[in-house]
Amino acid sequence: MRDVIVVTCALTGAGPLSKNPAQPITPKQIALSGLEAAEAGAAVLHVHVRDPQTGVFSGDLALYEEAVDLIRAQNPDVILNLTTGLGSGFYPKDPMLPSEAGPGTHIWTAERRVEHVLKLKPEICTLDLVTAQVFGGIVISTEQVLSRMATLIREAGVKPEIELFDSGDAVLAKHLMAQGALDGPGMFSFVMGLNFTMPADTQTMGYMRDQLPPGAQWQGFGIGRNQFPMAMQSALLGGHVRVGMEDNAFISRGEFAQSNAQQVRKVRRMVEDMGPTIATPSQARSILGLKP
Repeated sequence: MRDVIVVTCALTGAGPLSKNPAQPITPKQIALSGLEAAEAGAAVLHVHVRDPQTGVFSGDLALYEEAVDLIRAQNPDVILNLTTGLGSGFYPKDPMLPSEAGPGTHIWTAERRVEHVLKLKPEICTLDLVTAQVFGGIVISTEQVLSRMATLIREAGVKPEIELFDSGDAVLAKHLMAQGALDGPGMFSFVMGLNFTMPADTQTMGYMRDQLPPGAQWQGFGIGRNQFPMAMQSALLGGHVRVGMEDNAFISRGEFAQSNAQQVRKVRRMVEDMGPTIATPSQARSILGLKP
């Protein structure tokens, strides 16, 4: 277990909206929720945006600009981590013959997927190495697109958080490092317990940790009811932790979280009760190899 642990808060996500009325939707709501989470102890804010009218995930640059500008204006120290996961979703018109795209499909170029990252230059952005069945569709990540995205991200001076959804994704990550598309040893997240991806359990997290290059930074996090157990498991196995309403709408069984900050405060208590301290943004920059 580490002496100092970085807490990431994932503010709203791209999946279907939960029934929790506190889940942030508009850029202002997302920014304010992130600022509260940072005040509670999150050193990293993971940011998606949503259409303010419908609540559906969005890749609109203007929405990212508004949310990021609001956060940076009030807290220039907190570390921003923007998603690049959009633009990879395929929903077949006929599930029995998945050869034609149907409604909801969003397949974008590499350039389109990182447009907001190149413009806003956060410290971190995600790079999802997943090809899997998620939310009733299929997420498609080809080696060629990922390599191009990684190149663009590096040229922008942004560090990728490499998201792994299954064990083969770790093999792909090391391949991309060997090819020079990604720099080692890397910074990784294990997305656990989502649909038909890796299960959220101790054995899987330990196995995934052991597949990483020596010296890699990592966090494992669980979806839904697995959130807090996997946060503690990650801390115990030597990783960092992530919570937030992207992953879980609840603070305890049957009780909606009142805010992202409430989840951060809970996981902070849990971590500190075990002994480690929670990293400040400055400490997190040093631990994660980011620019001061």
